[in-house]
Amino acid sequence: MPQQQTLKQPVTFTGTGLHSGNKVSMTLLPAPPNSGFRFRRIDLEGRPEIDARVENVTDTQRSTTLGKGTLKVHTVEHVLAALTGAGVHNAIIELDANEPPIADGSAREFARLIREAGLTTQTEAIEPFRVTTPLELAVGDSQIAVFPHSGFKITCTSSDRGGRFTQFFSLEITPESWEKEISHARTFCFYEEIEFLIRNGLIKGGSLENAIVIRDDAVLTNEPLRYREEFVRHKILDIVGDLTLVGRPLQAHVIATRPSHHANTELARALLAQLRKPIEAAQTFAPPPATPEKSGEKPADRKSPAVTLSTAPDSADALVRDGATLDIIQVMKVLPHRPPFLMVDRVTHIEGNRISALKQITIGEPFFEGHFPGHPIMPGVLQLEAIAQVAGILMMRQAENAGKLAYFMSAEDVRWRRPVRPGDTLVIDVEMTKSRGKIGKAKGVCSVDGETVSEANVTFMLVDR
Repeated sequence: MPQQQTLKQPVTFTGTGLHSGNKVSMTLLPAPPNSGFRFRRIDLEGRPEIDARVENVTDTQRSTTLGKGTLKVHTVEHVLAALTGAGVHNAIIELDANEPPIADGSAREFARLIREAGLTTQTEAIEPFRVTTPLELAVGDSQIAVFPHSGFKITCTSSDRGGRFTQFFSLEITPESWEKEISHARTFCFYEEIEFLIRNGLIKGGSLENAIVIRDDAVLTNEPLRYREEFVRHKILDIVGDLTLVGRPLQAHVIATRPSHHANTELARALLAQLRKPIEAAQTFAPPPATPEKSGEKPADRKSPAVTLSTAPDSADALVRDGATLDIIQVMKVLPHRPPFLMVDRVTHIEGNRISALKQITIGEPFFEGHFPGHPIMPGVLQLEAIAQVAGILMMRQAENAGKLAYFMSAEDVRWRRPVRPGDTLVIDVEMTKSRGKIGKAKGVCSVDGETVSEANVTFMLVDR
């Protein structure tokens, strides 16, 4: 069975950030098996890190941005595409600014950097995500479908809204084909988009040195096109980078028409949901463990020592501890809630009486069917429910609270400041202000892209199921 790979040695590249215009130094470092890709901001206090996972995507306007609280890393797709395309599975990407260098607008320099570092085989086997069920998404002007396939293949058609410069390309992605056929393709934009991008504080580091500009029927570039279909090949490059955020190598055939970062990351979310379904189904339908009365065994007859909630590695109080992060599987071990009423996808930070979590808001949420057709908005009361669930997780530090339900008792000082829509990442920050017995009080703030969307002081009671 093929094994995971990481870099043999650290390598560094210095350049300019496309959107920020800042000078940035990026170092790619080896990482342990099963750690995936993590960005590390060494310019910030504490050298905070963020996993390259779709749960952490906060913005997809012209590039893909990862965020966790106030920590942001912009334009991550090119370096992620280079690592995935080269067959790297685990790496740390160190930055001394808020985005990787844009280089020449392609992934060519990153591919060279990875060749320079070399690859080393690790002890753990690769666990690819084999797509078994076709999936289709329509997001704005983008249409993407995924089908079962023995390898990783991308078929893509790109054009602008007027159908100009329509290009088609299809390729089986391997380390060899990636570097030769995709990694050299540069980013591009249409001339009429430039004013909008500048007005929105983007492409401060953009120039013909790192991008192609299309004006009417003319192609403005400082060198000849590197491929006849350079535009669509760059779209494939972006797809490879964005789908890296699934967190597992893909075995699938992706067919995309006019893809975008928003559509790519929505597909990554949908694939991740498909990946988790068998696990959730197994948990839902698994029979409860046999009790001594049902099995005919008396407690005194047991050969193995009893395991208490406080020492079991997957118990609620063992999972909920300072410095811990919880993925969706661990969240479901702590909370009794289940979809569609589980309002927490991931816990990102726990410290003392404070906790932070995420909820990805997708168009597939069942409440959008009636709230409201043609104008989907997340109900404010469900944001309050998310606050209560996150606060309830913090209450599970105490072993005697494991498996209990959090019932709302009251909500005070409630403020809803702006709508929450499909595609948003809801960040839920909660501070426990009082905990006495089964009664808890907490201050909760929900935000999207760093902007507060709702806040409240909630009181809830933990009760037995």
